[in-house]
Amino acid sequence: MKLSAYHKAQGHQVCFWNPLFYFDVVYKSRVFTDTYSKDSITVRNAGQVIKGGTGYGPGPDLPDEIEHSYPDYSLYPQYSETAYGFLSRGCPRGCGFCIVGGKEGRKSRKVADLSEFWRGQREIKLMDANLLACPDHESLLLQLAGSRALVDFSQGLDIRLITRDNVALLNQVRTKAVHFAWDNPDEDLTRYFRQFLEWTSIRNPRLRRVYLLTNYGSTHEQDLYRVETLRQMGFDPYVMIYERPTAPPITRHLQRWVNNKRLFYAIPSFSDYEPVKKLLGGGMEMR
Repeated sequence: MKLSAYHKAQGHQVCFWNPLFYFDVVYKSRVFTDTYSKDSITVRNAGQVIKGGTGYGPGPDLPDEIEHSYPDYSLYPQYSETAYGFLSRGCPRGCGFCIVGGKEGRKSRKVADLSEFWRGQREIKLMDANLLACPDHESLLLQLAGSRALVDFSQGLDIRLITRDNVALLNQVRTKAVHFAWDNPDEDLTRYFRQFLEWTSIRNPRLRRVYLLTNYGSTHEQDLYRVETLRQMGFDPYVMIYERPTAPPITRHLQRWVNNKRLFYAIPSFSDYEPVKKLLGGGMEMR
């Protein structure tokens, strides 16, 4: 959308790629590597093809005059009431499964004000990797609160960085839900989650969501412990599988059970989930 806005400002015609026409420049974007998104389209009808996105590996950032353009939301009229963008970039954590540290840096920093990509839309989808690690996060939260838009912290907030003050600011932001993460099974985050419960104004457990990474050095017992602990505390877990094709069957069943909320709340115990009964009945080893 920023590329489109920039080129339109130069007087260029912009549209989605079509194999039937010739283009001076075609941009190809890919978020994931071959594991999840094969590069199956070959562009032969263009003077220049520019590839970008983490699926193609590290690459240069957009030039500042493009990065700081107001996005061309007309490309996606079906999402006309949603604004997308970053207020901060980077993360200090350096998790082995995450590309953010290598791509954006090991320090969270402010990169924009809200007005750069929001002009009154009803919903805001933030894509920041670790907003609470940004030294300017309190002023940025105030901008979000002042918008009165529904805010989705889509990549999650760092539960280890909550304070009474920033939770008070979060309480002023209109949110569909808050997302946190508990990725490392060897790190006990329960005290942070309990502290958040004391300070937050969000009373519906299903609006307090937590991403759980599996198939990355954790056992099934560790995965299930995090799921059960979060539910008991009053959070809604969501299982993410690292490199899903390599995940054992028990992990895939855990994901289906947890993420299908009708199943998750109708069947309180994973051992009572019918596919698991069959799996364990066949002597499948858990790991």
